Amino acid sequence: MINQLYPCLWFDGKIAEATNFYCSLFSNSKIIAENNIITKFEIEGTSIKLLNGGALFKVNPSVSFFVKCETKNEIDNIWKGLSDGGKVMMNLDKYPWSEYYGWIEDKYGVTWQLFLGALAPGEQKIMPCMLFTNNVFGRAEEAIKWYTYIFKESKILNTNYYTEAEVPLTGKLKHGTFQLNNQQFAIMDGPGDHQFEFNEGVSFIVECNDQEEVDYYWEKLSDGGYEGQCGWLKDKFGISWQIIPIELNKLMSDPITANKARSAFMKMKKFIIKDLY
Repeated sequence: MINQLYPCLWFDGKIAEATNFYCSLFSNSKIIAENNIITKFEIEGTSIKLLNGGALFKVNPSVSFFVKCETKNEIDNIWKGLSDGGKVMMNLDKYPWSEYYGWIEDKYGVTWQLFLGALAPGEQKIMPCMLFTNNVFGRAEEAIKWYTYIFKESKILNTNYYTEAEVPLTGKLKHGTFQLNNQQFAIMDGPGDHQFEFNEGVSFIVECNDQEEVDYYWEKLSDGGYEGQCGWLKDKFGISWQIIPIELNKLMSDPITANKARSAFMKMKKFIIKDLY
């Protein structure tokens, strides 16, 4: 069984409202789970979890969502919805990389990059994009190789580098895509000064089948990074991950076991499955 891997967005309230908003914008969407702490939904085959964690962290453009659309009309309709209360970062227009592209921050602070293009067989319509800026600028190629080494079901899909004519960016990763288990990612080096960097506002959940997998991903992804509480860690690039046993979903959905499991994992860094019972 392939591990489930999907993004988690840190919210300060309004997770039910946001979930309904996103599902109304995109076709082929459905709500998978919802309560006052989390919601989980799927849009165009991509799972996303929203966590009502309070005001401690905020989503920022270091991780955005690429959306490939096959018609301008589709882009216009999604753009109109995202514009309601949102902020345009790059206007919808023709650019060297796309006949029709725009970057927008929605009213909840989540950023989306919409562009025109034909979907290749097996390509995800929506994928998270990691933007390597400031102190990790220039390390996107290192990251793509590292992640595809760690995850057992992975592959590099494509890479595009700055050319010799684009000094001083020559050799930096202009754009790449890769797949880890069931999730495709975009990745880029972001030159210039930016007012944001990777934080816990966006994390990536790895649902593990057993303790052996929890141990493996915890050890590999925390190497050179930071071990947090409750299954959270930061890797050496500053990207946050949640290494979670898949059994936790069952435990937390049962009122008889939920309180004990919650009390146990609040004291943990890495999850120890046997101690959740």
